[in-house]
Amino acid sequence: MSWDEMSWDEGGAPHPLALRRTGRSELEPDRLPEIRELEALGWEPAPEELRWAFLPYVWPAAARTWIPDRSTHWAVETSLDGHGHVTGVECAPLPEADLRELDGETDTVLAALGLPPRPQGRLWLLRPVGPFSTVNEVLNYLDATAASRGTEPGLSAAFVDLIRAELAALHEPPADTP
Repeated sequence: MSWDEMSWDEGGAPHPLALRRTGRSELEPDRLPEIRELEALGWEPAPEELRWAFLPYVWPAAARTWIPDRSTHWAVETSLDGHGHVTGVECAPLPEADLRELDGETDTVLAALGLPPRPQGRLWLLRPVGPFSTVNEVLNYLDATAASRGTEPGLSAAFVDLIRAELAALHEPPADTP
């Protein structure tokens, strides 16, 4: 698989289950009903850690999908007294400007890796590839493979290229399959 075959599925449609719901929800991303429905069908939310921000771009297209992000991202402020006891908690939706700033930081990291920015307003879901039953098992395998080959797991072009190649190999059917 070449870099030219990788994409953010810019022109693609969201998963059909996502089309049944519209409008902003006060729920956090992992609590959206469409996420829960897709999880029941074997999809898992893509990891949120910055070091995996590129993952949907290199994940095999047949094992990735997305839904529109209609969730609310919350800012939580906690007040403590002099003894460290919680005296108050305030929750408010994170302003759009703050969300754009966070997305901009991620896109800057992706650009440093030579990747295009992510389409805005998407929640990515992945299915495990290869012999693994969860996405976390795939990630553990990828980290171990990188370590065994002397590639530091993290945000580097070498790590992204290794992950892309390993995912492509995991997704290909065995050579003896007709």
